[in-house]
Parts: sequence; C-alpha cells; structure tokens
Amino acid sequence: MPSPPAPRLLFAVTTDLCFDQRMQRICGSLAAAGYRVQLVGWQRPASPPLTSQPYAQHRLRGWFQRGKLFYLEYNLRLFFYLLTQKAAAWCACDLDTALPMWLRARLGGQPLVYDAHELFTEVPEVVARPAVQRIWRGIERFIVPRAQLAYTVGPALAGVFEQRYGRPFAVVRNVSRLGAEAPLRTAGPPTSYILYQGALNVGRGLENLLAAMPQVAGRLVICGEGDCSAALRAQAGQLGLLESGQVEFRGFVLPEALREVTRQAAVGIMLLENIGLSYYYSLANKFFDYVHAGIPQVLIDFPEYRALNEQFDVADLVADLQPDTLARALNRLLRDEPARYQHLAANCRRAAPQLSWQHEERELRRLYEKLVPPGATAPRPL
Repeated sequence: MPSPPAPRLLFAVTTDLCFDQRMQRICGSLAAAGYRVQLVGWQRPASPPLTSQPYAQHRLRGWFQRGKLFYLEYNLRLFFYLLTQKAAAWCACDLDTALPMWLRARLGGQPLVYDAHELFTEVPEVVARPAVQRIWRGIERFIVPRAQLAYTVGPALAGVFEQRYGRPFAVVRNVSRLGAEAPLRTAGPPTSYILYQGALNVGRGLENLLAAMPQVAGRLVICGEGDCSAALRAQAGQLGLLESGQVEFRGFVLPEALREVTRQAAVGIMLLENIGLSYYYSLANKFFDYVHAGIPQVLIDFPEYRALNEQFDVADLVADLQPDTLARALNRLLRDEPARYQHLAANCRRAAPQLSWQHEERELRRLYEKLVPPGATAPRPL
C-alpha cells in the first residue's frame, strides 16, 4: 500500500521570490525536512525569472504595485488562488498576507501560521499614517490570537508580541546559511568598498550616509531598490558622488551574486532611524551576512544589535546618524585604526559558526514538526 503524500505547507508573501532570502531559507529547510512546500509571491515589472529551488513557487500577477489598491488586489487574487489549493497548514508572512490565509485555513479546518518578519503596524510607512495604522492594528488584533503557531525574527520583537497578545511567540532569527567559503578579510586595512545591502526605504539612514560620504576615505556600494531609490540617486548626483565614482548604485542583486559582493567588501553598514518599534527592535539579516563575510560593520545602537555585539564584538556602534558621526566611525575602520579593524574581522570569523542558519533551522523544524508532523496524512479536499 503506497504511503500517504507528505503534508503540504503553503506560504504567501508580497515580495519578489527571487530576492526574499529569508523565505528561501525557510522553505528550503522545510522541504529538506520532508514537507511539500509552495511559496506564493508577486510578479513585479522588473522581476527576473524564478530561480531553481527545492520547493514549488508561484507568482501572482496584477495591475498595481504599491499603495492601497495593491494590497486590495493582492489579497483578492491570493484568496481566489488559495481556493484552488490544498495544504496541511497555511503560513502568512506578515500582516499583508494574513487575511486570505486565515480565511482559507478556516474554510479547510487547517492551522494558520503567522511568520512576523517585522512588527508591521510599527514600520515607518504605517506609523506616518495614523488612519492606515489603525486598520493594520485591527488586522493584527484579529489575526495574531487565531494563529496556531506564531514566530518572529528576534527576542525583542517576540517580547512585544507576547506583551500585546498574551501568547507565546517563538523566535527564528533571520540568519544566513554559513557557506563553506572562507571570509576574505585576513589582513588590512582594506582598500575595498563600504557596502549597504537592503531596501532603499524611509528610515534606513541612507540620506545621512550619502551626506557623510564626502568626508569618508572610501567608496560606497549600494545593493537594493525601494521607495527612495530615485531621491537617493538624485542626492548622490547633487553631491557629486556619482560622477566621482565614490558611490555606486547596483540595484537588485540576486542572493548568490550578493554573497560574493559582500565577501569583497571592506565594511558593512546597517543604519536605521528610531521611527517605529519595528525598526527599533529589528534584527536584520544583513548583520549576519556581514559576519559570515568576515567584514566589520558600522551599526546603529539598537537593542538587538547591542546585545549581539556585546557578546561577539564584530561592529562599531553609533548612537546617532549625523553625517559627522558616520564619517568618523567609517574612517576609524577604513583608515585610522587598522588594529581595531583586524580585531573585529577576527571576531567575525569566530562568531560565524555560532550565528548561522544551520542552528536556526533546527528550531524552525521543531516548530513545524510539532504543528504538522512530516509523516502526517495530507488534508482531504474540501
């Protein structure tokens, strides 16, 4: 008698699947653990072809790419797509996918999983619009208590959710997988570039970073795009940083290529403004990417980063984002204190094995095995 098919897990995001490294790691690990996994995302105008993955992928298509009409269209298209699918668990990644995932789970009598990549109600774009924030907070109050499994990216955010809703939140940190390649940085000081990787959105400190660059003894490479892309390029042009070659915008870079760009960098940068609890309590994957590459970083002094740096000492923390402050911190590592640079680089090499996805995926598998054992019978059709 043939064995029943492995349980199927369906995840939904609003991002481009080619660039969502957290979801690539999560879905890949669960597929390796014996689940059938599908990840649903959104087709953007500039989306490259899907990369090969050990799980199924599907892109929804529509007319709108941002704003209220995008969220309305995405949720409607996602719900009608989900009606054609079956799964043992429905996994909403952040609030912008949660309502159709909850409804589909409710219709099928299967569990809802809430994977909070951030505190969505406290991101700057939401905090700046009180009416919009009230809507998302209402959705959060509805969804979070109804999720059979909930987890987020760091202990601080888990604590905020637990305080708000009186329910446990697990932690699966957004840590990159440690590869076999060795970090490049073994001697210095380096002559390579400063690297920023990530979204070019409000609150990332990028305007101040560009303003600091005329004082910095190095060049800056920016990998990513976002709502502020055009404004940041204009600012760099006005400062003469594009013409001089001191700043280079590379746009979206696929994860495999980005790892090599990171390994070639001298210093990583991770700056955020305190304009919402989501940023203040964040724990971004770029912190771990820089550690794995063996490169020191300049970090904003927020709780999660301070705690990790007290343990591993891999970065110089800055208390504010004034251009003079950023210039001093970067020049310290790039030019003024080579011994400090090498100390941090050596600490990165020691910390990398402890700060790896290989550790985090054990917790991820434990959570899903408790919810839906890999050998469980697949759900019957409605």
